[in-house]
Amino acid sequence: MEKLRNNKWIRAAIPALLLHFSIGTVYCWSIFSQEIADYIGFSKGATEWAFSLAIFFLGMSAAFLGNVVEKDIHKSSLIASICFALGMAGTGGFIYYGGLHQGSVFALVGIYLCYGFIMGIGLGTGYLSPVKTLMLWFKDRKGLATGLAVAGFGGAKAIASPIMQWMLANLGKGGIYKMFIILACVYFVMMFVGHLLLKKPDDWHEPQGDEKAPKIMDVLKSKPLTNYIGIWLMFYINITCGLALISQEKMIVKCLGLAGFVGIISTVSAIFNAGGRLGFSAWADKLKDRNTIYKLIFVISIVLTALVIVTGGIQNGAGNTLLIVLVLALIMMVNAGYGGGFSNVPTLLSDHYGMSNISAIHGITLSAWGFAGLTGNQLANWIVNKFGQEVEINGVLVNPTGYQTVLYVTIALYIVALLMSMLFVKKSGKAAE
Repeated sequence: MEKLRNNKWIRAAIPALLLHFSIGTVYCWSIFSQEIADYIGFSKGATEWAFSLAIFFLGMSAAFLGNVVEKDIHKSSLIASICFALGMAGTGGFIYYGGLHQGSVFALVGIYLCYGFIMGIGLGTGYLSPVKTLMLWFKDRKGLATGLAVAGFGGAKAIASPIMQWMLANLGKGGIYKMFIILACVYFVMMFVGHLLLKKPDDWHEPQGDEKAPKIMDVLKSKPLTNYIGIWLMFYINITCGLALISQEKMIVKCLGLAGFVGIISTVSAIFNAGGRLGFSAWADKLKDRNTIYKLIFVISIVLTALVIVTGGIQNGAGNTLLIVLVLALIMMVNAGYGGGFSNVPTLLSDHYGMSNISAIHGITLSAWGFAGLTGNQLANWIVNKFGQEVEINGVLVNPTGYQTVLYVTIALYIVALLMSMLFVKKSGKAAE
């Protein structure tokens, strides 16, 4: 029994996966967003704000509740379990109401409140809760441990998407709201079990009384403040660029004449997203400076984006195997780099600022995710609506010029992020010793 009590897999890895496999399903939004819009009588654009708000409040709740996570992971993981499940169930309830009252603003605002605000709090606290615990249990392989959990967040879409599609097809009339209520119950059980199992090592004691940890700003100022600003900005840019391209991924694939393979390619890209979270973080454990991983992500992204721009890969890709491979390579790499950026940030921060306040500092840094959630998708949508025009490829209306124009913005942002990682972020960990 004592072995089970102090088993790092049972007390850290499994609960982290239970939490992250649940909350990671927020990225399944595209599977059912059109169904929600049709069922309640609103445009897809109107309902899209529910997802943007969920990501925004994820970042904001992580930033403002980071201290709660720092002090009591049991309280924070319980808050996560209740808020995420309540948000999902409430979303289902307002979809049901919207179906009875087509075009009801009350239903739309209720979905914003439940999926965006309440579920967003569950996302932020649920995302943070297991991270420090994992780093404490896996001291020698912190990157691998956090990568495992964060990969669960990224991989949740690949696992949940086909289940959700099956439910929508087989639950009959009103399947969309029934799905939310059923999944709210399932995910609450999963997250509550994770909450019960999650435990810090017995040999770790949080500073108390005279040992009270220094204030977050004092910790951040232990190094030039530009160091933290650089980390925050390159994290924000990586997410913004990732969301900008990933939000247009389905239509880009259709531009290539691969409309029949959208589902398969979406699943493969989700696997790359999860693989990047695990692979890049495990790789970083072997490097002297974890920031090297970010430099690699940005350089590879810049090179592949430049190649697609120069060749006009999205515009000229239909029927050209080489260009199709090049564009798909960009999509897969952006997904992998997007995931790798998430899994490496807590360990990079711990290398720079230590473990005493890592949950709170990580939480503040996740505010970048919240702001990127509001800007990434919306930026790409604005560009696509502003540039080019729709043409028909294999019977599908797409805007190749618009999607290609998005790349000019993302390559500029990736270059800025690379400069940040090279000029602002100081050496850390083994490289700084």
